[in-house]
Amino acid sequence: MTEESLELKEAELRGKRGKETKLREDASTVAAGLPAGTFVDNSCWTALHSDVPLPASSLHCTELSKVLSRLRELMTVFSPGLISQLSDEAELDSTQPLPLRTLLEQAREVSFHLQTNKDTDANRDWKLVLLFVQMDQLCACDQQQVLSDIKRVVEEVDEALQLMHSQLERTVVSVALWDGEHDTVQRKKCLYVSDGEIRLQRALLIQALQDSLGELMVQKNWYRYRDDFTVTLQDAPFIRDPSPVAKGKPASEFEELKHTDDLMVQMWTNLLQPTVDQHKTEDNGNIITLPCPSEDRPFLRTEGNSPSYHPSEASSLPQALPGTDMPCEDLSPSASTPTSVHELRPGDIKVVAAVGDSLTAGNGIASSPNNILDVLTQYRGLSWSIGGDGNLTTVTTLPNILKHFNHNLTGYSLGVGRQDSPQAFLNQAVAGAKSKDVPSQVRALVARMKNDPRINFESDWKLITLFIGGNDACDHCYNSLLFSVENYVRNVQESLDYLHKEVPRALVNLVESLHITPLREMHIDPSLKCPTWLVNILCPCVVLPKPNSESLHNLEKINKGYQDALHEIVESGRYDTHPNFTVVIQPFFREIVVPRLPDGHPDRSFFSADCFHLSQKAQTIMARSLWNNMLEPVGNKTSKQEFKPSLALKCPTKSSPFIRTYNNSDYIYSGPAPTPGPITNWGSDFSCGTVSPSEIQPTSVHKLRPSDIQVVAALGDSITAGTGAKAGNLLELSKNYREVSWSIGGYKTLDTVTTLPNILKMFNPLLKGASKGQWPTQKGFNMAAPGAKISELSAQVQQLIKSMKESKEVNFEKDWKLVTIFIGGNDLCNYCLDQNNLSPANYSHHLQLSLDMLSKEIPRVLVNVVELMQISLLKTVQRNTLGCSLLQRMNCPCVINPSENSPEFEAIKQINHKYQVEVNRLISGDRYDGKEDFAVVLQPFLHSSFIPLIGVGEPDTSFFSVDCFHISERAHAEMAIALWNNMLEPVGKKQAYNNFTYDRSKIHCPSEARPFIFTKMNSLSSLPVPTIPPYTAATSPSTGPKCPSSMPVWVPVVVGIVSLLAGIAVSWIILSCCQRQNKEKENVEKKKETGF
Repeated sequence: MTEESLELKEAELRGKRGKETKLREDASTVAAGLPAGTFVDNSCWTALHSDVPLPASSLHCTELSKVLSRLRELMTVFSPGLISQLSDEAELDSTQPLPLRTLLEQAREVSFHLQTNKDTDANRDWKLVLLFVQMDQLCACDQQQVLSDIKRVVEEVDEALQLMHSQLERTVVSVALWDGEHDTVQRKKCLYVSDGEIRLQRALLIQALQDSLGELMVQKNWYRYRDDFTVTLQDAPFIRDPSPVAKGKPASEFEELKHTDDLMVQMWTNLLQPTVDQHKTEDNGNIITLPCPSEDRPFLRTEGNSPSYHPSEASSLPQALPGTDMPCEDLSPSASTPTSVHELRPGDIKVVAAVGDSLTAGNGIASSPNNILDVLTQYRGLSWSIGGDGNLTTVTTLPNILKHFNHNLTGYSLGVGRQDSPQAFLNQAVAGAKSKDVPSQVRALVARMKNDPRINFESDWKLITLFIGGNDACDHCYNSLLFSVENYVRNVQESLDYLHKEVPRALVNLVESLHITPLREMHIDPSLKCPTWLVNILCPCVVLPKPNSESLHNLEKINKGYQDALHEIVESGRYDTHPNFTVVIQPFFREIVVPRLPDGHPDRSFFSADCFHLSQKAQTIMARSLWNNMLEPVGNKTSKQEFKPSLALKCPTKSSPFIRTYNNSDYIYSGPAPTPGPITNWGSDFSCGTVSPSEIQPTSVHKLRPSDIQVVAALGDSITAGTGAKAGNLLELSKNYREVSWSIGGYKTLDTVTTLPNILKMFNPLLKGASKGQWPTQKGFNMAAPGAKISELSAQVQQLIKSMKESKEVNFEKDWKLVTIFIGGNDLCNYCLDQNNLSPANYSHHLQLSLDMLSKEIPRVLVNVVELMQISLLKTVQRNTLGCSLLQRMNCPCVINPSENSPEFEAIKQINHKYQVEVNRLISGDRYDGKEDFAVVLQPFLHSSFIPLIGVGEPDTSFFSVDCFHISERAHAEMAIALWNNMLEPVGKKQAYNNFTYDRSKIHCPSEARPFIFTKMNSLSSLPVPTIPPYTAATSPSTGPKCPSSMPVWVPVVVGIVSLLAGIAVSWIILSCCQRQNKEKENVEKKKETGF
């Protein structure tokens, strides 16, 4: 930078708003490193600031290195002369242990470097320092230690900032939290803590540190002791993608890369845009919209030009509702202990109990709006359905209401603590629990009941409240099978069945799963200042979906499905087999109306500090609502919750003095749902309205509609050949039932046989190439061969080319062809016998040869490459038959023979994963992007495959043939549906797991907006990119190039910001100039087209 340009920049910085408020992206120096700073609690982990070295290749360092690498590459678009402190990219991936230093030591080193670096002018160059505070060793094992840990790390950050303030001129320091740890690691540190609790603890502790750092900045006035130095705090931590935790499966390579890009965009955006009222860009999955400095906001963000919001500024919310008046006059119990649950008065209840999640555990009920960390506290004594603190005049809970009817009531929880604490008593709810956790809670509850001397287990009447489902809905989009309605109701039913069997004299309040979508309103209104990033972690499937999106529709469907399913099991009458037990659904949460202030904004006082859990004010209304539901007749209960403070308690009457059940409500159960008849075929229903082809036959594969497909073909092994698909015995196992093969079978119609060709025939009845029978003349273009390995694929391609050219039905040059390839299972099954020839590299090589041949020899073709399944799951498929014990081992020795946890078995799982990676790498590149009439699409529905279960952990063998290796016609039908649905999903947003649940209506339809079969190219072009009003010279003349309003980011760039340390360090980056000379404009536009 010349002296003249420095003077111009200095003059620009000394405008009316002062130097700090007008700092642009005008610096020319970068100092780079990796982050540091965290809690220290030797009871939970090795002290981060000890002398114990950590490897530089640890996961969090690798990801942060990649993020910084992308950020640096982005900034070179604005300033090609960007300078780094260390430029050796090898530092990023070093596997050598590096000595650890404190945050202060690292700040001292970098300050020294910036002052002595010959490439920079310490007195004139403006510098931006990114200081990351790592959270890798965060643990909440000892919550008493948490506050001192937070204080310690804040002091460390303060020391580092004070040092840099004394050493550096013309500097803006941006402080951010970085959390790179997987929750599975945390699970190993904190024993006896559930996964749901860990997730909640981690999110709240990060937010607590974020708030504490914000308080530090306010106390220090953002270190603005001079005009040329200030500190900013990024308003949201950098969090690893939580979806693998929710799914229980590792993220795919694509998901990891996309999340890295998302973090880079978050980092870049926070450097440019104000903390308050930031422009929210729509996440379209494949195209990331990259903001640019705008004409009216061209500066780097500082507290001076963009004041931020801090929790300490929050006005105190209205106090909790006072206690509740007891209006009832007749509080007496029955004259003698009733023998029927249908004649149970409130005064007859002697024991209360509850199971559920954090809403019953009491998380954050009494927390102040500024104390996010206190949401971890479980105020069980205040819990709506089971708390017993104080009395009804001060604390409204169901037990405190019942105490007016029976002063000897027991079972309620007091004070604070976890479910295993003595004061929890019969409140066995667990924070973060899902429906799958309720059976274990119920068992723990019954054990406590049986062993407590205060309870006469056989004679005392018990009131048990079960409320669960919110957390299932929060994660359903990550695993729609695990959190399906079927699994939800199965878990609840198992719990109720156990209570029905084990607990005499009990009435169970089964509270409907709450209507959860209104929670979104708390995170749409920016005036509420809710920590939405935190709730994105706790409840992503509710908060993240866009309005009117399919994801939101699925949420509402699953939410209602949970509610309806509870009615079905109760209406079946299975819990009314004797007079001392019943289950009553209490539906007051079926529909929720968000309470609002007079100005129309949602009333945050009904929520705890995190805008997710409910405050004591809300819990008061819940207790009143539950009590009122209990006194309302079945079939006529209140099902809408408006959270009105004026809601009063109802009372038993002389005509109906009992807690209402179906019997004393004169309610007749509808009975169990009709048992479906036997399944006679594996056909599917078809509901697509638009099936017409393109008006003009397309010349581009990226504009191909299903009706334009005229020829189908398939390549592969015995799965595609249909081996044993309809076999009823071992003799029929050798038959190839090609006519029902998932990807190429054309037997009968879709109504009775589900295959990809039968689906396509609904769009084009003249489809050619499908297999019609078992004879060679009926196989069509099904070239698959039983036992085939990838090395034989090229021969199948040659055979296909020859057959197509010789076919009189096919117009080889003009017909559009769909070819499906699925192969590799036999390679994996025999890998241990021939590792060299069956290596992942060879697998990719042979696939490439075959795809190259298809591309060169066949015009107008779209190729589906179906990703390999996780073949290790075959080991779980067992029947006590000769076929399953002997033939399975013969067909797949390298998977079936090794013991479960042996090195050999682990090795084959790793090779399986490498096969998947190699195929992904081959197809995601640009090798097959050069032709308009050819495309290859990876269909990943088997990537994270699993086998549906029946009973407890028992695989459903109806998906397999008699040898427990080949698949049955039922599985062929499911694979056909999954393949078809994958074809209608954009690349990058395809479902990567199988949904093998029987449903004739699972076939998706092309939309009017997106009528084409998705390829990589039309997946990108079909997604809209939000824009900002364009830059105009009329509003503000500029000598440099105009910055585009948004920049699409598609694929990761590989140039790296180098690291100083791994595990801990401070990263410094000085941004480049946004406005440069006109000669650079062409280069900027070119880079914009490639993007990330």
